[in-house]
Amino acid sequence: MSNSAKNVVVAHRGAWKAQGLPENSIAALKNAIALKCTGSEFDVQMTADDILVVNHDDSFNGLPIAETAYSELAVHKLSNGEKLPTLRDYIQAGLENNTSTRLVCEIKPAETKERGEKMAEKTIALVKELNAEQMTVYISFDYNILKKIEGLNSNAHTQYLNGEKSPEALKEDGIDGADYHFEVFRTHPDWIASAKKIGITLNAWTVNDPEDMDWLLDEKFDYITTNEPELLFEKIEKR
Repeated sequence: MSNSAKNVVVAHRGAWKAQGLPENSIAALKNAIALKCTGSEFDVQMTADDILVVNHDDSFNGLPIAETAYSELAVHKLSNGEKLPTLRDYIQAGLENNTSTRLVCEIKPAETKERGEKMAEKTIALVKELNAEQMTVYISFDYNILKKIEGLNSNAHTQYLNGEKSPEALKEDGIDGADYHFEVFRTHPDWIASAKKIGITLNAWTVNDPEDMDWLLDEKFDYITTNEPELLFEKIEKR
């Protein structure tokens, strides 16, 4: 992840909380870039008409995203007046005046394996079209989606979220990082050392408690995903 800022701070769904912005909004992404976070995470879903959009839940304003056309979803605005961002709009916004903050793209699991693979294919094609490959990291709870991405582009940086696979298992399948809930690493502290030994990236989510931040900083994690990027930056500056 050579282009990114030299810090560990990944803003979870953008830097939204302190400013009262909607999660996964372009405004929250822009704020993460302004803070110079090393990464800004966001969630990708696919509409009924195969438009990739940025939203955490599988429904938006009560409408199931996978069963609704984008034109119907876009009628409803985010709380700050933004329209529901397409992934194209989101990536384009994330490339503007940004040399430090990687786009941490979480592809949400789909109802079928085929639809998940289609999402992976469309996402990686869009990232390539927009010349965003060097700025993009792919994460997912769906292991098959990550394997599909690696199959399409072995140079893509992928991190697995679910937490049940050892660093050695990830390495064997060509997955680049263990991006697990921080409690997973407390349960498997040996995974921290083994990941470092074999070159598996370490990331932990979603870390909002100051004591957990201190522990992960002490353990020298590569990345820490948080809803409190400002607090994590304060912690880093005091060290």
